[in-house]
Amino acid sequence: MKNHISDPKHNINKRLHKLYPEETAQKAIDGIIDLIYKYKQRINSKEYHLSQKDIILITYGDQVSRNSEPALDTLKQFMDNHLKGVINSVHILPFYPYSSDDGFSVVNYTAVDPHMGSWREVESLSKEYRIMVDGVINHISQFSNWFKSFLAGDKYFEDFFIELDPTTDLSKVVRPRATPLLHEYIADDGKIHNIWTTFSKDQVDLNYKSYKVLRAVLDAMFYYVEKGATLIRLDAIAFIWKELGTGCVHLPQTHELIQLMREVIHEVAPEVIIITETNVPHHENISYFGSGDDEAQMVYNFALPPLLLNSMVCSNTKKLTTWAKTLELPSDKVCFFNFTASHDGIGLRPVKGILSDEEVANIEKRVKDHGGLVSYRSEEDGSKTPYELNCSYIDALSNPEDEQILRIKRMLVTQATVLAMPGVPGIYFHSLVGSQNYKDGVKHSGINRTINREKYNVDWLENELSTMGSLGKTIFDAYKRMISIRINEDAFNPFTQFNFLELDERVFVIDKFSVDKKERILSLNNYSNEEVTITLPKDIKLPLCDILSSNYCDDNSMKKESTITLEPYQVMWLKGKI
Repeated sequence: MKNHISDPKHNINKRLHKLYPEETAQKAIDGIIDLIYKYKQRINSKEYHLSQKDIILITYGDQVSRNSEPALDTLKQFMDNHLKGVINSVHILPFYPYSSDDGFSVVNYTAVDPHMGSWREVESLSKEYRIMVDGVINHISQFSNWFKSFLAGDKYFEDFFIELDPTTDLSKVVRPRATPLLHEYIADDGKIHNIWTTFSKDQVDLNYKSYKVLRAVLDAMFYYVEKGATLIRLDAIAFIWKELGTGCVHLPQTHELIQLMREVIHEVAPEVIIITETNVPHHENISYFGSGDDEAQMVYNFALPPLLLNSMVCSNTKKLTTWAKTLELPSDKVCFFNFTASHDGIGLRPVKGILSDEEVANIEKRVKDHGGLVSYRSEEDGSKTPYELNCSYIDALSNPEDEQILRIKRMLVTQATVLAMPGVPGIYFHSLVGSQNYKDGVKHSGINRTINREKYNVDWLENELSTMGSLGKTIFDAYKRMISIRINEDAFNPFTQFNFLELDERVFVIDKFSVDKKERILSLNNYSNEEVTITLPKDIKLPLCDILSSNYCDDNSMKKESTITLEPYQVMWLKGKI
């Protein structure tokens, strides 16, 4: 083992020497070899390949609760009762002890928040579902033992964080928030330290120029795999490496570090999937695929949520289709992670250069009119621009005062689009059950993002989902039915061939092919409140079956062209032979 990685030609060795000076690199190599040896004794690696059956539920560990029952246990019961056999994976948002940001200010990487349960509940979930966990490794809580030890003067932690003279020119640093980059902290001896904080005073950035930080973080990530994680989401990873005089985002060292982490983890568990969370302009976001076999296996498709929303606002899918036609993957080993909503808001930076300022302003106005909020970020010149829209997705799409059937149709067409897009779908819990804006939560927390983070008493939710005609039940049942159809169709495999067709500007069309190229599914998504008749391309053979309704489009040799009529906001998945 030692000779294997110590070989100067080994990728791990080469990457460490790119990141660190010779002496430091050797210390890092020794530490990583020890970690690999340690966890190879504990982790049983099992081969796994993504398929159309992979659907990932995005949820908080305490999304549903009941009295004093561990919340993670309640979550498993809910999933077992309603989602087993339909959804096979779950992204449990940070379930570690935390001090703010609903989990993203981690106090202890290797502990479970007692309110949610323990590692026993996490491991129990992992036996029935594939688990995605968060590597919140750009920063850690100011109340963590690591930072407390730093303030106490512990020499081991003296280089764990980034301390700067407050007069340092940091004007080039890209800012995701309209908050100070440096914050003051008072050490035990009374000394004031000015520490780098990308996101908030409570989220203190880690210094990866310290090999000890790298080793400690890798130890935590290996621990997650040991406890059942098969996917690791790298949160806010674009900001992880800092170099003064640069924007400190998307640096070459950042990509090198991600590639290093992947290779180290794959030495023990090659089936683990690395997914990067980089809420940035689309062309920057896709750089995290690397060469197609050395960096992230999945990348969040951040441009998709605002583009779907824009299509609904305009009743026009031209911008969506134009963007979709640019989607290319560097290999058949990577894919997009498609979603419409998450614990964060609807990011606007990903559509920079795709949507015009006027179009962004229109969707921003739509969200505000529907009771949503807008969060801002600081630009280099000190000005503030909209960063994300904070709103439940169903309320972003339609006015809460609109007719319920209209709201449901608009919601379902966007969710059906995500299920048909090339890649793996991620479904936020609140989208699955049709949650609306949680305004009381914002009043209580003072944080805009709380509007889409309501937690439920599971008995109340069970009642809502069993009430005939309710918004929640109608969306929940329809959503599950679409998923149950998708997971049995080979054409929805995340790595199959796909095209986007321009048949009518009101309809978004995805043409997907089965792995063996013998079948295709044409996904038609009407984003308008109008009946639309489209002419099918001549190369599409009839008959076709709409697998969502079981209706057939039969061949009629008397017709030179075949047409399909969609009702307002209707979705069709037309399946046929090639």
